[in-house]
Amino acid sequence: MMLPLHIFEPRYRKMINLCLEDSAPFGVVLIQSGPEVGGRAAPYRIGTYASIARVERLPGGRLNIEAVGQERFRILALHDDEAYLTGIVELYPLLERDAAPAQRSAQALRVWLDRYLALLGEAAETAFDLKELPPDPMAIAYLAAMVAQIPMAEKQKLLATGTAHELLERERAIYRRELSLLRAMLDSPQAKHDAFPSPN
Repeated sequence: MMLPLHIFEPRYRKMINLCLEDSAPFGVVLIQSGPEVGGRAAPYRIGTYASIARVERLPGGRLNIEAVGQERFRILALHDDEAYLTGIVELYPLLERDAAPAQRSAQALRVWLDRYLALLGEAAETAFDLKELPPDPMAIAYLAAMVAQIPMAEKQKLLATGTAHELLERERAIYRRELSLLRAMLDSPQAKHDAFPSPN
């Protein structure tokens, strides 16, 4: 998954420049508590490695980057010896990726993902090429997590899931719920009014 980021805080400019010098990844974690900008924040313990794929340097030392999400990690310890947060982590791979239950769950999830994307396309008057959905179970799982219009805290729970089968089943339940909500929203009188405004 490609992650576009605008790097403007001095501490994160320093971090990204060090990553570029060492060709090293950095960690992406969701803030659990504390300020997002200008202070110390406490992150959730499960995050994702990201490698920098593209860099655009801007005036004043700012950067636009595109990073590619990779493996999950689990934070073992946090350190405050830099301006940005550092720590000790270990890989936290998703278990049973190729097991038969995961394969079956991925096939079932794909049906719901197809329906959800089709309805989103209808709402946005945009046609998604559903033939391009990936066949690999984990690719489907990651795409489903990215596309779902749900709160970040709920996405964090998906990220922390232990096995591939459990992740895919949780996503299928989310898509059943979200598809019903999206249908209800599109069928509401207000949505119809917004979609077809009066010429007066």
